[in-house]
Order: sequence, then C-alpha cells, then structure tokens
Amino acid sequence: MLDIAIIVGERVRHYRNKAGFSQDALAQKAGLHYTYIGQIERGEKNATIESISKIASALQVPLEVLFKNIVTGNTDNPFASEAYSLISSLPLTEQKMLLDLIKQIIAYKNS
Repeated sequence: MLDIAIIVGERVRHYRNKAGFSQDALAQKAGLHYTYIGQIERGEKNATIESISKIASALQVPLEVLFKNIVTGNTDNPFASEAYSLISSLPLTEQKMLLDLIKQIIAYKNS
C-alpha cells in the first residue's frame, strides 16, 4: 500500500528544492517549525490539510499538485509505484522523455 504521507513528503521536498529553499526558509515562509517540515518530507508526520496548504502556498504550488494522481489501496508492484511517484513529480516534458526512453528499452529488450 502506498503511504500518502511519504508521497506528499517527497513532493514537498522536490518543490522546496526546486524553489531553492532550505527547510528552515520554507518553515518560516509557511509559519511552521523547520523540524516539522523535515518530518513531513520524510513521511514521519501525517500533516494536516491546513499545514500542507500553508506549505503549498509558501512554495507557490497549487495544493492539488501535492496530491495529484496518488493511488491508494493495495498495489502488487511496489517498483511500479515507486517509479510512478518519482516520475510524476517531474515536468511533463521530462515525463514524456522518460516514457519514450522506457519504451525504447523495452523494444530493444524484446527484439
């Protein structure tokens, strides 16, 4: 089963790094404590929607982006789930490039 807290935390870390913020800088902008930001990023805390909303606002990222395409429930393939999580946080152009690369690798393997 995918852990939503871990996925959201990874996305927070991704967008924080993309914005060039330290955990402390993000915490100050969001009005939260820096240790709480770290706990969220590591998936150790189930943050409230209010806290996630503050973080999204501080990162200037729409709230729905942090929750987009999270699939809950049992998954039979943790590798596919992890790959999806990593890829889904990238810009669409990079996602397309990776998909094309994966298709080429599979075609090569099957030839």
